Amino acid sequence: MENKSFGFNSELTLDPFVIPPGGKYPIFFLGLIIYLFGIFCNLTLLSLIILQKNLHKPMYFILFSLPLNDLVGITAMLPKVLSDIVTETNKVYYPLCVLQAFLLHMYGGGILFILAAMSFDRYVAICMPLRYSTIMTPRIVVCIISLVWGLDFVLIVSLFSLQTRLPRCKSVIMNVFCDNPSLLKLTCGNRAVNNIIGLFNTAVMQAVSVSLQAFSYVKILITCLVSRRSEAKTKAINTCVAQLVILIIFEIVGTFTILSHRFTNVSADLQKIMGMLIFLVPPLLNPIVYGLYTSEIRNTMLRVIKKRVSN
Repeated sequence: MENKSFGFNSELTLDPFVIPPGGKYPIFFLGLIIYLFGIFCNLTLLSLIILQKNLHKPMYFILFSLPLNDLVGITAMLPKVLSDIVTETNKVYYPLCVLQAFLLHMYGGGILFILAAMSFDRYVAICMPLRYSTIMTPRIVVCIISLVWGLDFVLIVSLFSLQTRLPRCKSVIMNVFCDNPSLLKLTCGNRAVNNIIGLFNTAVMQAVSVSLQAFSYVKILITCLVSRRSEAKTKAINTCVAQLVILIIFEIVGTFTILSHRFTNVSADLQKIMGMLIFLVPPLLNPIVYGLYTSEIRNTMLRVIKKRVSN
């Protein structure tokens, strides 16, 4: 193939799903239902935190970033995929492809840092309850939220800025959406630096998130074991189970997404579906998990519904 440099505004071709005749509209409407359900659940959680004064606490101000991040992830990926399925265009301009990839990677890093921040909040609340209000002040909460999004932004910008050093000589994205590995495969030249920085950034995100969460939950477990108050143990379980479930869900589907770039003996469509899981499953399940396991959110939701019905 002739090496050819493509301009910044050039058009790229996405590798579509192989859909049988008559199947595109059922798949489109199924995807649309999934998207609308995810939007509804996350907007509901956001609205509760904004409108209900009993949720105006540090824990829920930090939690606010989670459904917001989920909205970014599912919106950056699914509408474009569904649009391509129903219109059969499979085209995207390079700047829009980069934007989609950037938002998807911001979403992935965001979940890790948000869960780490939430685990620290629970550690302070359960292990140092008498000092919680003096530690988790509005200023500290703002700093934590700013650090979560700022660190995520810096790491992802550093990753994508390296793309500019390599010329592009291909125009076909071997996926149904854009991400950094797919964009990197369009380039010519030595990609070693890009791969090293990508692995480094992933390692930093995982190390910071997992180590902070491991520290927090071990401390919480110790506090539960030494505490004679059964209500303290119940509170620890109710507030931490949801975060642990969300972390496990994310790590499992994240593993499938990573493996989707490694499997060569499975169908191309299955690889694409595996790659999409991380942007679909957490945004759908996170608000449900929090609604089920966090009594204050669950009770607030039931009270709001009861009030609406009575009116």
